Amino acid sequence: MQLQSSPHELPPVSRSLRASVAALAALLCACGSTEPTVPPPATPEVVVSSADKVAGGGAGRAEADAERALEAVLTRVLEDYLRDEPVRATEAGDHRHDAAWPDVTEQGEAARRRTIADALSALEAVPREKLGVQSRVDADMIENQLRSWLFGIDELRELSWNPMVYTGLIGDGLDPLITRNFAPLEDRMRSLGGRLSGIPAIVAAAKARLREAPPRIHTETAIGQNKGLIALCKADLPARFASVPAQKAELEAAAKAAAAALEDLQAFLEEDLLPRSNGDFRLGRARFEEKLRFTLDDATVDIDGVVKSARALLAETHAEMLETARELWPTLFDARKQPFPRVETRDEKMAAIRKVLDALAADRPTNETIVKEAEALLAAATDFVRRHDLVRLPEEPCRVIEMPEYRRGVAVAYCDASGPLEAKQETFFAIAPTPKGWPRSRVDSFYREYNRSMLADLTVHEAMPGHFLQLMHNNEFPSKIRAVFSSGPFVEGWAVYTEWLMAHHGFGGPKVRMQRQKMVLRLAANAILDHGVHAGAMDEKEALALMMEDAFQEEGEAVGKWARARLTSAQLTTYFHGFTEMMRLRAAHEGKPGFTERAYHDRLLSHGSPSVRHLEALLSE
Repeated sequence: MQLQSSPHELPPVSRSLRASVAALAALLCACGSTEPTVPPPATPEVVVSSADKVAGGGAGRAEADAERALEAVLTRVLEDYLRDEPVRATEAGDHRHDAAWPDVTEQGEAARRRTIADALSALEAVPREKLGVQSRVDADMIENQLRSWLFGIDELRELSWNPMVYTGLIGDGLDPLITRNFAPLEDRMRSLGGRLSGIPAIVAAAKARLREAPPRIHTETAIGQNKGLIALCKADLPARFASVPAQKAELEAAAKAAAAALEDLQAFLEEDLLPRSNGDFRLGRARFEEKLRFTLDDATVDIDGVVKSARALLAETHAEMLETARELWPTLFDARKQPFPRVETRDEKMAAIRKVLDALAADRPTNETIVKEAEALLAAATDFVRRHDLVRLPEEPCRVIEMPEYRRGVAVAYCDASGPLEAKQETFFAIAPTPKGWPRSRVDSFYREYNRSMLADLTVHEAMPGHFLQLMHNNEFPSKIRAVFSSGPFVEGWAVYTEWLMAHHGFGGPKVRMQRQKMVLRLAANAILDHGVHAGAMDEKEALALMMEDAFQEEGEAVGKWARARLTSAQLTTYFHGFTEMMRLRAAHEGKPGFTERAYHDRLLSHGSPSVRHLEALLSE
């Protein structure tokens, strides 16, 4: 599973939007596929059934029949998905279709829609009340997923206007074949040749379907991403082909044809699509509400209530940060010459917090050191979790890498974990240094935001014990439906919760705790921004004021977030929703007899990545 939906953003440069744009994931599932033209590696066994599937015996006939009916539907949904979405199949670890692309033509999308609608009808025929708890969760989650896909096809319709769907898809399809070692190099290069050969068809579909006017920012971002793809096909990939001499000529020809098609796409984007890119980036209140409910898998969500709660969390966190600032003050300043200031008014309190944050921002990495520093922090965080016995550690490795250029554009970091169907588990914690063309002032602003204390918090979120650890637990869960179609709020909620957990136990001391509190401001601001942009009329001035004044973000960070808020919708709220639910759940359980963090966390993670609304029922089993 690729996880790139992170709160640690960077202004658009050139990067595929795999998981950073949650809408794209749903949309890309709305297309059929062509079969591979070369023999793919064998697939691992796909296990669909949940932990409490009934095999007969003590259970009643009706319950057993319901369980078998559900298992048949889930198997069908997963197989259809893996066949029709070969890029997502590769990410999930099913390599039967590694040389293929989805069919993104209008006919392919129509066929995929029929498949989804048929599966939904079959699911509705399963008597939900006859199922066990685990199976009901699977049934509810897949129903939400199916309805979300239909919403993407019928309402969002991004294949007809969003060029980032196509550039993101191409980047996603090529990257794992290059960066991962799940199969012998010769097999991966054979599949890569198939995908390269299929790029002209993707480009032709994009040119034929992008008839509506996109928002300008979407086209500009796609242009940047496509430049990275061209460079990949013209320079980076050919340098690798010498390692497979028997395939070298065929691969070079495929890469050359792919580069020519991408250059054709670049001309289309710049000369045809960009001049007519005057579409509205706002989703609109009704569509945002519906999409957010699908994203959170909660039909009862009050979008205005989310904003009210987020604003309350801002105020609560400001109070906590003031106390941390008071604690840090003597370690950062000469208290005799510069005592902690009077903080009676709101402005005085905010000024004191900002002064401490500014002092922390002065201790920062550089483009040359950030990857190495992240490696050291990952090792330190892993040792900290082990010593405090917070949660079961994964045996799989996690490697820190520099984010590829063609993946940049929305997030400064992401966790790229193996899919739940992958036999060989490996995870990359990717960090994006600043682009080469940035002026010195912007680079300084970037690293003021991602200073050493913030980098420690970022490492916790993305790797240990955040996304990396949770996804390795997720991949062990028997229900591959729940693992493949994991809940974003659960995944992000756990990662943000672990920021609190590590700071609570003293990781990095009050400096990291201060940055963790600043990240809480960011996730609250994310939810407010998401709502304001897509359900309201929030403009850039208002958005920047929210982020820079209320959440203490650097200007470069805030400008990048404003871009991300226009490029995405509903995903930015997942951090706030998931975190607040995780904290509510912990509060409900830590007072119970026999509570220990290790047992609680292991049990919480033992259910895959379920929608957070199901957690109470699962933990009560």
